[in-house]
Amino acid sequence: MVGSTSPNAPFGQMLTAMVTPMQEDGDVDYDGAARLATYLVDEQRNDGLIISGTTGESPTTSDGEKDRLLRAVLEAVGDRATVVAGVGTNDTRHSIELAEAAQRAGAHGLLTVTPYYNKPPQEGLIRHFQAIADATELPVMLYDIPGRTGVPIASETLVRLAEHSRIVANKDAKDDLGASSWVMERTDLAYYCGSDILNLPLLSVGAVGFVSVVGHIVGADLHDMIDAYRSGDVDRALAIHRRLTPVYTGIFRTQGVITTKAVLNMFGLPGGSVRTPLADASGELQALLREDLAAAGVKGPIGLAPHQAVPASAVGVERLTEGSA
Repeated sequence: MVGSTSPNAPFGQMLTAMVTPMQEDGDVDYDGAARLATYLVDEQRNDGLIISGTTGESPTTSDGEKDRLLRAVLEAVGDRATVVAGVGTNDTRHSIELAEAAQRAGAHGLLTVTPYYNKPPQEGLIRHFQAIADATELPVMLYDIPGRTGVPIASETLVRLAEHSRIVANKDAKDDLGASSWVMERTDLAYYCGSDILNLPLLSVGAVGFVSVVGHIVGADLHDMIDAYRSGDVDRALAIHRRLTPVYTGIFRTQGVITTKAVLNMFGLPGGSVRTPLADASGELQALLREDLAAAGVKGPIGLAPHQAVPASAVGVERLTEGSA
C-alpha cells in the first residue's frame, strides 16, 4: 500500500471518488483522467482515489473502459496514492470478474457497493461480499448506501463481515451515527464517511477519514479538517466544516457527478459531459454553483465553457482561508 496510510486508515485518510472525464464525443478521456488524478493528489492533497465508483459513472462504463481507466490512473499516481477500484455490481459473478481484473491491473484495493435493485436478504449480502473478498488478495472497502441500493447492510451483518481478514473498511453513507457508532465499538472496520455533510460528525464518533465527492474541489480543505481534528484543534475543524457548507449544498443540488463535472469544466479541469441517463448541468444550475462556491470562498477561473477550458496543469484553484479578504 502506498500513500499516507496506517493500520487504522488502510486506504489513507482523504480520498475522492473520482469522476470519469469524457471527451466531446462521449468516449472516456483517459489522458484527462490521468491529469485529473494528478491534480487531486498533488494539488488537493488526496491520499487516495476511488476509480469507477458511482461518481465515476460505473453503471454506464464498460468493463474494458474500467480496466483502461484504472491503469491510466495507476500510472499517473499509483506510486504516491492509493488507487481503489470500484467493482460492485448486483451480480456476484460479475463483481468477482471485475475484482480479478482490478488485481491484475495493480489496484491497491477494492470498493464494493451493496447489490442494488434485486434487494437481497442479509444472508445474501454476506455471501456476496465474502465471495468478492475471497476472489483476490486485495483489501476490501464495503459501501453501505441504502438510499441508492434499496437495502442497508445491517449492523449485525457488518459485524459478521468484519471477521473476514480482507474486509477492512466501510464507506458509510447510511447517515445513521448511532448505527455507525455501534459497529465501530464492536469491530476493527475502518469507517470512511461517504456523506460529505457528515464528514466532521462521523470523525467525532470514530471514522478514520472520508471518501468524498467535494474533494474534487476542496480536498485540501478536507485534509486540513482531518489534520485539525486529529491534532485536537476541534474549533478549527468546525470552522472549516462550516465554511464548506455551501460547497456541500451546491454539489448535492442534484446527482453529484453532474455538479462536479460542471465545476471541473468551469475550472478548466478534465470533466466533460455525463452519459445518459444523467443530464449535464443547466445554465441555471451552473449559476447557482458559482454562487455556492463564492459563498465558501472557493476561487478559480469560473465561467469557462468546456470548449474554452485551459489545461489542468495551468490551473490552480485558490481557497480563501478564514480572515482573508
